[in-house]
Amino acid sequence: MIDCGEGTQIQLRRSRIGFTKIQAIFISHLHGDHCFGLIGLISTFGMLGRTAPLSIYAPESLKSLLDEQMKLICNGLEYKVEFHAVDTTTNKVIYEDRSLVVESIPLVHRIPCSGFLFRERPTLPHIRRDMIDCFNIPISQINNIKAGADWTIEDGTLIPNSRLTTPADPPRSYAYCCDTRYMPNLHELVKDVDLLYHDSTYDSSCANRAKLYYHSTSQQAANVAREAHVGKLLLGHFSARYDNESAILNEAKAIFPNSILASEGKVIKV
Repeated sequence: MIDCGEGTQIQLRRSRIGFTKIQAIFISHLHGDHCFGLIGLISTFGMLGRTAPLSIYAPESLKSLLDEQMKLICNGLEYKVEFHAVDTTTNKVIYEDRSLVVESIPLVHRIPCSGFLFRERPTLPHIRRDMIDCFNIPISQINNIKAGADWTIEDGTLIPNSRLTTPADPPRSYAYCCDTRYMPNLHELVKDVDLLYHDSTYDSSCANRAKLYYHSTSQQAANVAREAHVGKLLLGHFSARYDNESAILNEAKAIFPNSILASEGKVIKV
């Protein structure tokens, strides 16, 4: 999960996302709309009988606050909350597992703030089911073939790996750049990602306001997307001054056509 504002638990239930699926939470910065729901979620996990550890990745300044809240509200949890301080000034790997690598992305906001870049690890090729049946390949050999092995049939004929498999799906990537001023060099850190979420609080008519409050316009977000050659741009964090965000979307699409607006409950295929 990325960020945890008020109402997170309601949205999880509306989206039918199981609470037990959440193994790590990444907090970008300590403004309320990004972290006020965290202690409530931690408490609910405890009441649901969670036993698996929960990892929190956030700016160092959250730790003392979280420790005090947990002493008062979540004393006696039966699972461990593991805090990992994120250096908001550097781009580096902060999390790894068998399928995923997460990097921090330094952002420019009124307080220390970090974006996050999620990269899927490369997967193995797919073995063709028709080849399994045709050559009676035992289950015990499937992983070897996925790893590149050929197969020899009973008469000694060698079946090359290229005939037995189809290419692996390309690894997917997602960059989350929340509250931030326009950063001319940001495209270098999010180059070629499949999906980029970028702060688009204002349209270009409010460029001075965006700079004052350390946010970005939709034009600026689109420039980052275009220069980074991303697959799709997701615009978000809209100012309440807009009754609808059509101006924000239209300005972005003029620069980067594959731009869409974020909205509650939207599911986007990466």
